[in-house]
Amino acid sequence: MSNNYTEEINRRRTFAIISHPDAGKTTLTEKFLLYGGAINLAGSVKGKATARHAVSDWMQIEKDRGISVTSSVLQFEYDGYCINILDTPGHQDFSEDTYRTLMAADSAVMVIDASKGVEAQTRKLFKVCVMRKIPIFTFINKMDREARDTFELLDDIEKELGIATCPINWPIGSGKEFQGVYDREKKCVIAYSDTEKGTKEGTSTEIPIQDEEHLKELIGEDAADKLLGEVELLDGASAEFDLEEVQKGNLTPVCFGSALTNFGVEIFLKHFLNMTTTPLPRKADIGMINPTEHEFSAFVFKIQANMNKAHRDRIAFMRICSGKFDANMEVRHVQGNKVMRLSQPQQIMADERKILNEAYAGDIIGVFDPGIFSIGDTLCMPREKFQYEGIPTFAPEHFARVRQVDTMKRKQFVKGVEQIAQEGAIQIFQEFNTGLEEIIVGVVGVLQFDVLKYRLENEYNVEIRLENLPYEHIRWIENKDEIDLAKLSGTSDMKKVKDMKGNPLLLFVNSWSIGMTLDRNKGLVLTEFGRN
Repeated sequence: MSNNYTEEINRRRTFAIISHPDAGKTTLTEKFLLYGGAINLAGSVKGKATARHAVSDWMQIEKDRGISVTSSVLQFEYDGYCINILDTPGHQDFSEDTYRTLMAADSAVMVIDASKGVEAQTRKLFKVCVMRKIPIFTFINKMDREARDTFELLDDIEKELGIATCPINWPIGSGKEFQGVYDREKKCVIAYSDTEKGTKEGTSTEIPIQDEEHLKELIGEDAADKLLGEVELLDGASAEFDLEEVQKGNLTPVCFGSALTNFGVEIFLKHFLNMTTTPLPRKADIGMINPTEHEFSAFVFKIQANMNKAHRDRIAFMRICSGKFDANMEVRHVQGNKVMRLSQPQQIMADERKILNEAYAGDIIGVFDPGIFSIGDTLCMPREKFQYEGIPTFAPEHFARVRQVDTMKRKQFVKGVEQIAQEGAIQIFQEFNTGLEEIIVGVVGVLQFDVLKYRLENEYNVEIRLENLPYEHIRWIENKDEIDLAKLSGTSDMKKVKDMKGNPLLLFVNSWSIGMTLDRNKGLVLTEFGRN
């Protein structure tokens, strides 16, 4: 490959932002875009009904609720880097989409609320990062509000997530007392005067920490004494910074700041870019595929239907893993065994689209999907035929029986449910010995039931009734060929179902029933993740 390719690929950085609801992730994303010049004025996300909505939220239900439901992809340039941000929904009731988005990223930025520490949703997402062993960078946000003790916050991350922390900077006070941060590498204090919300720079003053006289003048004697004591403690107690450990996902660098008032965001962005890697090699059935040494290849990690109601379109989002994509080239869709041109390749900035002529490994592109792509599909050069390893199907935690109200609309109902399931927002199952008259829907987060209802009514003109089911656990039968399902002896709270590909699954109300079922059926192997 020419050097030009390699240069373009090496300046790519592709990361996902993960957080618990309300930790300020969308605000942080907007500030990044602001520095990249992608938007001129960052809109505050909350606010009155007439206020602008966040740039990365586009579905009506998101605008109504002020939350991010689907993952968007945003690209911007900063300091010679070309950055792809995968914004993931942080809402309690997020979906599998969030997990899959992490499959397309090379690293993750974890946003934590300084007054709350690690919360439930962060824990789940974190597990997926650990499963993939990708580097995780932490931004502790909302220092402009009262925060928990800084050492406690770090302790919380280490205990809850089982990863070592290494503070890159250290906050001086919080809430009304927040005065800036101490940069451990430069050994200086960066103090802030008020940066107007949404504007770019704000002024900052840097003072070496050795210059105690100036320091006390700037932040006050008490704050200065406290800082000097904490820094001494920190230098003795915290993990040494080790880039190799960061890149293995064993150590998370931590920065403090406030996305809303723009404290510390650019400092974080600069540190982050210094520590992240160029696009990573990916595992395929022929071995590892190197981004710069292999020609074009990509995999589909998300499918979104009806992004534009006027067009009834489906977009397949793919992560380019190697080489250069050119809009005129022919590619092989491996699973469909078809050589084709990708139609309307585009980059999507929230709800604005830009048609592309070229893209490189690390980039995320959307292409028009006439209904042939599935999550996890591989695309490569026509003369090649290899597959990237499948994306895990994550176990739904909530189940409901779904019926259409008007039986005459059977066709639209099945079509709508199947299409939404193909996108991966929901998983659909059937009772073991029945057809599609009744469908059991499984979701990772309950909000997906609302999204399903909303979309079936708005896009397919079908009204449905949902009846919640008590099941909370689902297991795939790993050795289905060796097991006779009819003879399987389970517990009274177990239900046998099958997925759309006919694979047998078991639903349980209680986790102890899983153990009992395994005891009663020698040789049965159950797993929590299915593979596409």
